[in-house]
Amino acid sequence: MGEKFTHIKEGKANMVDITDKKPVHRKAVSTGSIYLSHKTLSEIKNKKVEKGDVFSVARIASILAIKKTFNLIPMCHQIEITSIDVDFSIKDTYIMATVIVKSTGKTGVEMEALTGVSIALLTIWDMVKSIEKDSKGNYPNTEINGIKVEEKIKESF
Repeated sequence: MGEKFTHIKEGKANMVDITDKKPVHRKAVSTGSIYLSHKTLSEIKNKKVEKGDVFSVARIASILAIKKTFNLIPMCHQIEITSIDVDFSIKDTYIMATVIVKSTGKTGVEMEALTGVSIALLTIWDMVKSIEKDSKGNYPNTEINGIKVEEKIKESF
């Protein structure tokens, strides 16, 4: 056994103490996909979605979510984000979102990158849901998956 829990001690929630850690350059790259109908992908590509520019709105939502990650995930530290890049690529049956988050600090930025990808994809879904709905109001072709950390870098000054 001998398990040592860092976030729950004696029934109390605790944030990991990073006081004595040295700041380092940190970077996390996260990706995820949203599968959509060909019609929806075409409308996004041709900027014909009624709600507006899907990628611009999703990019802003992603950036805002990254900056608020510590408010969403209970044990995340509030960290100084030094750079955010959000990119989208349209494939045959899906859109791939890629988020890169950088920081100079005492703890990693993986949760921020994952949050950014998740919110970007959810925002895309929200922007195109009227196109994706079937006659019963369901989303048979719409699916978010594959959200993961592609790369994590930690480098000393």
